[in-house]
Parts: sequence; C-alpha cells; structure tokens
Amino acid sequence: MAPELRRGSVDRVGNRWKKYGPRSVRVRTTAGAVLVVGVALLAGSIGLVTLLDRTLTGDVRVAAIARAEEVAALLETSGDPGSLAVADVEEQLIQVLDRDGAVVASSSNVAGRDPVATLAPGESVELDGLLEDAPFLVVATVARTPDGDFTILMARSLSDASEAVLAVRGLLALGVPILLLVVGVTTWHVVGRALRPVAAIRGEVEQISDTQLHRRVPQPPGSDEIADLALTMNGMLARLDDAAARQRRFVGDASHELRSPVASIRQHAEVALRHPERTTVPALAETVLAEDLRVQRLVEDLLVLARTDESTPPSRAEIIDLDDLVNEHARRLRATSGLHIDSAGLSTGRVRGVPSQLNMMIGNLIDNAARHANSRISVGLITDQRKQLVVFRVDDDGAGIPAEDRHRVFERFVRLDDARARDHGGAGLGLAIVEGVVRIHGGTIAVTEAAGGGASFQVCLPSQD
Repeated sequence: MAPELRRGSVDRVGNRWKKYGPRSVRVRTTAGAVLVVGVALLAGSIGLVTLLDRTLTGDVRVAAIARAEEVAALLETSGDPGSLAVADVEEQLIQVLDRDGAVVASSSNVAGRDPVATLAPGESVELDGLLEDAPFLVVATVARTPDGDFTILMARSLSDASEAVLAVRGLLALGVPILLLVVGVTTWHVVGRALRPVAAIRGEVEQISDTQLHRRVPQPPGSDEIADLALTMNGMLARLDDAAARQRRFVGDASHELRSPVASIRQHAEVALRHPERTTVPALAETVLAEDLRVQRLVEDLLVLARTDESTPPSRAEIIDLDDLVNEHARRLRATSGLHIDSAGLSTGRVRGVPSQLNMMIGNLIDNAARHANSRISVGLITDQRKQLVVFRVDDDGAGIPAEDRHRVFERFVRLDDARARDHGGAGLGLAIVEGVVRIHGGTIAVTEAAGGGASFQVCLPSQD
C-alpha cells in the first residue's frame, strides 16, 4: 500500500475516533442519557416489583385473615368450628389448635397433620412445601370460648401472586433494555442533528485565514445556543475583518505620510549631488533637518498610538494635578499666538496617569483648537464629586465640526476639508492620540458644538480627589 493511502486511512480512522471517541460530545451525551434513564428505570422497576409483591401479598393476607376470623366467630358462638371446607384444596388449608398447640380440627387436605406453623394470634409467616412446592402465607387468629382459647391457622397459596410478580419482572427485563436502546438511538440522532451546524461552522472556520476574514460561518435557523454561537462568531469575524481593514489602511496611510518627507530628502540630496552650484550646505541641511523632524514627529505619534492600542492600564502611572498641565499649555499658547486664551473656568483636578501621555493629550487638544479658532479659545477644568470625574473642556470660536463628521475626527490620518493641508492639519494623528490616551486612562471624550458656534471637546477622567 502506498504511504499516502496508508496515511489517509490512518487520518480517517483518527478523525472518526475523535468524532465518536469517548470524549465526543455526542457519545458522552448519549451515554449520559442512557445512564440516567437506565438508573431511573432500574429504580422504578425495583419499586414497581416490590410494590406489586407487597400489594398482592397483602391481598392474600387480608383474605386469609377474613376466613380465619369467620372460623373464630363461628367457634365462639357455637363452640363448633363447623365445616372447615376450603374452596381449593391445593390453594388453602385451615387448622384449629387448642391451648396446648394440638390440632383439634382441620381442612381435609391437612387432616392428621401436625400444626403447619407455631404462631401467636396476629402473626403471619410465609412457608414453602405445605402443599406441594407452592409458597403459602399462614396467618393466626384467636377464638375465645367457654372451653378456652383456640388458635386458628389459615394458609393461602402465594403462587398466583408470585407468578404475577415473575411475569412483571420478565416484562421489565425485556422492556427496559429495549427502552434504553430507543433512548440511546434517539439521543444519538437528536444530538447529531443538533451538532450538525457545529460541524458546518468548524469546517468554515478551518477555511478562514487572515486574508479571508470577509467569510462568515453558516447561521443556523432558530435562536438556540448554536445559533447564538454562530451569531457571536460572525460578529467576532466582522470585528476582526474591520480591525484588519483598519490596520491595512493605517499601514498604507503611514507609508504614504512617510513617503513624502523621504522623497523630499532624496530629491534635495540628488539635486545637490548633480548640481552642487544650485544649493549650499546650510540650505540642504535646513531642508533635510525639517523633513527629518517631520518624520520624527510622525514616528513618535505612531509609537504613542501603538502603546494606546495595547489597551492596558499605564504601568508608570502617578497622581497628577491636571490643572498644572493645562495652565502650562495655556501660557505657551498665549506667548506663541495672538489668540485670546480664556482660562477662567480652570479649577483643581487630580487624576492618575502617565504625565507625558496626559501632557500630549492636553497639548494636542489645545493646539487643535488653536488651528481652527478665529480669535478665542476657552479652557475649563472642574471636578464632579458626585460622579468622581475630572472634566476637561476646550472650546474654540471657529467653524465647528459638522455633526456627521464628529465621530470621524478621532480616526487616524483623518483630515476634514478645512484641515487637509499638512502645514496646518499635520498627519491627522493628533485627535487619534487624544482618544487613545483618554481610553487607556479609563476616560471618555466627546465633541459637541461650543456656545460660540465652534467645536467643544470634553474629556472625562476618573478623579483621584
């Protein structure tokens, strides 16, 4: 046999062993159902047989006591037990004993025999071999006469009761295995049908790779757990597909942003090499330095975004007075721009975080407001003691952000129409960094319309006061 065929046969046997082996859900569910039903049927069968045996034996005892009491009543009233005839000489017998235990009267089928049992009045016993091999139930009662007390022994055959119990046992011994077989087969097929969508889901998942995240697992009808599983997996695949698309878009945008300064450096260097008379070393160095700084800023922003993507709490966090950072950036902006900076709404606010990241977040928000403001920027900081939040707000009096674009401003490399120029809008990473820093510090950020018609950015961070 060829090695490939032999390996294929081994793989098929291995797959079938995994599918129907002892660890298989189908096998374990079927075995569990059969075991539980089997235990229940066994307990029920034992209880049924026991109850039937006690009931039939009780009926025989009641009938025997009733007949013995008739003989006792007749003996007490007339002093003569009368005829001790029995309906069936093979099924019943009667003996009357005196106070010494001697037989003074009996039915014809036990005439001349010693007492069949030694019982006190009210007692009973089961005996074998009284008449042939049939089991009998013997009961005793007392008759009180002027001549003394007499004990009446009445025995009735238990053969009918025993035969009924044996018949029920036989039916149960035959029916219980058949019923367990039906339970096992039914459970096997029902579980198989229930797990069929799982096999389809597993088969589809095996075909999905990192380049085929657009594929989805089959969605079975209904709203059971497997349908919920398929829905959850499709949601996960959709999120992975979206994340992969955003990652590809991010890489493409980053490459595009880096290509421009690299191309500029190369262009100026080639011109300097081929036409040295057209430039000077200081001019070339100034151009290269400017483009290098641009690349450096972009790389640093990308590194910050990479850290925020880890979505882990800052490891070097410390308690920070956020108002000090805001005041520092407000003073810087007053010194470097002609805008009116309103910081009257500043109060104290303490948060836990990484100083460099929070400083970058505040600087990016204030610089973004400065790029779009006409003449005025307002910054505010309050501590909401009830909600245990520090609220930082930056407003400008610019054109504002349309409502349909407010969710986009925090995406990477996004420049709205009024901020597409790199000289003013940067690479489009500033607000993305702000959102990432706020998120890993356990806060939220929102953009709305300011009172003067511009944009209003509001950051909420957990307070440490």
